[in-house]
Amino acid sequence: MKRLNSFVLTVFLTAILLSGCDGKAKSEFLSTDITGANFGKDFRLADYSNKIRSLADFRGKVVVLFFGYTSCPDACPATMDKIAAAMEKLGKQADHVQVLFVTIDPERDTPALLEKYLSAFNPSFMGLSGEAQVIEEVVKEFKGIYRGQGENVVNEAIKSHSTRTYIFDAAGKLRLSVGSDKGVDVFTHDITELLSVVS
Repeated sequence: MKRLNSFVLTVFLTAILLSGCDGKAKSEFLSTDITGANFGKDFRLADYSNKIRSLADFRGKVVVLFFGYTSCPDACPATMDKIAAAMEKLGKQADHVQVLFVTIDPERDTPALLEKYLSAFNPSFMGLSGEAQVIEEVVKEFKGIYRGQGENVVNEAIKSHSTRTYIFDAAGKLRLSVGSDKGVDVFTHDITELLSVVS
């Protein structure tokens, strides 16, 4: 009986240790946890004033990154709507979040157009751009894809592109990949979880 009790105690203590040495429960995300991924390390892209930005510029904030274009008819505005709603639900915590929208159509998406488009969702959202080749390299770095599909009736390129959103923690590490099927509550929950982590 003593041997059995000792075994049970050992299992119990091991379970406690595995749950985290600091006694805190491990964060449970609603989107895909890609912590430790060997892609999406960084980027160097221009903001509205042509200042080159990288992840280091947003250290201390949770960064939400999405690739799209302003004339996108569905996935882009739908995703921006959801992120904007999540930011509203976050309240004051939203001050510690930076949303970045990287255009995959730099020829048409001028800095002025990007700013006008994104401010309609949330004034704090920032658009990033660069030369077409630079954009292509950054998209590849994030395992994304995009391509032209011809021209629509208003002579704007129609793009087919991956629609995942990437979220970095405040230390600049890629942590989450959010599918386009996820809703506002997923963004709100997971961003809150990352904000609660002390880097």
